Amino acid sequence: MEPVTVFRTFNGPEAHLVRSRLEAAGIPASVLHENAALAVAGPGTPAVEIRVAVGAEFAAEARELIEASRDGA
Repeated sequence: MEPVTVFRTFNGPEAHLVRSRLEAAGIPASVLHENAALAVAGPGTPAVEIRVAVGAEFAAEARELIEASRDGA
């Protein structure tokens, strides 16, 4: 099944934190485009958007979890 992007950032560590939270909740997740971001601009330079993706069947649950963590839950 095609991956669905559930989170976007220019910050690699932030993307990995989100991925870790999703995986801790039982949602398989991947960080996409991180190598491209490093190759194009180098560490810490916002040039290429880094994405966290999950399978379509997990997308709604993943978005809820991400939103809850933003709200401090």
